[in-house]
Amino acid sequence: MSNLSQTWQRLPRGGVWKALGLGCSFGAHFWQNSPKTNMAVRCYEDKDHTADYLKYRLMPNEMVGKIMGMIKQKMPLPAPLAVDVGCGSGQGTVLLAPYFHQVVGTDISPSQLENTQANQTCPNVSYRQCPAEQLPFENGTVDLVTAMTAAHWFDRPRFLEEAYRVLKPGGCLTLLSYTLDMDVEYGDVSEKLKEVCKEFYAPLLPFRDPHLGSSSLQIYKDMFNSCPYPEKEWCECFEVRRPVSLNRYMGIVQTFTSFRKFKEHDSQQAEELSNRIRQKLMDTMQVSSPATEITMVTKYFYWVAWKP
Repeated sequence: MSNLSQTWQRLPRGGVWKALGLGCSFGAHFWQNSPKTNMAVRCYEDKDHTADYLKYRLMPNEMVGKIMGMIKQKMPLPAPLAVDVGCGSGQGTVLLAPYFHQVVGTDISPSQLENTQANQTCPNVSYRQCPAEQLPFENGTVDLVTAMTAAHWFDRPRFLEEAYRVLKPGGCLTLLSYTLDMDVEYGDVSEKLKEVCKEFYAPLLPFRDPHLGSSSLQIYKDMFNSCPYPEKEWCECFEVRRPVSLNRYMGIVQTFTSFRKFKEHDSQQAEELSNRIRQKLMDTMQVSSPATEITMVTKYFYWVAWKP
């Protein structure tokens, strides 16, 4: 281990900013305004859960393309190195492959990383197991640090400091996620379907992880406000419309950690809820098959910040 790395590990929270010449007040602002959390949460460890995650989850190709367009205005692409933190099974990681010479996805879950074999079609993409708060990269060597629908599970202050450590000057940190209230559209009954979807989500709220508080959107706003980079941009809503089968929509909701906890609490009630909502959606659509194609509307949000 280098002397610099040893020094870095001994620094107290906020000391990194002083070591980088940013001043005590800059670091103090970062920590005093950071989301109040001192732990990360490990999820998606169960093999059945991670298999369903790989099978059902969708990635916002459109939004990744938009963010890459913003990055291209600041740095020539392809750039040397991007790191996708909390990469899961790699669906989002591979979307970065055209824009970087090397892309590394990291995740704490061995079960998730086992499923990256389905997303190893790009020769410049690889995966490593590690915590989000301890990335295996040297100081100032990464062009992009991103987390796609994962940063809410991290120890957020530690992750933001770790991202600062590994980013090059002028490097980009971008975080994105979505609200868990996807809408379903079909013909002229879309408004009625939205009400049915609300009936699906409501019983899951008591099983929301305490680490997440009441709003994922607020978590990311807090992280954005805590990030002291002078140049940054917040996007509140980026809607992604995707044609999917009704069954796939149901499968996506069933991958939510809140649904999994509900199922652990009472598997019969969880199954009854799913069956009732599926049937009610089909009745509203006046169709007989859950393979019927619908439009799923997901409301993403993201922020982008540039390391000074």
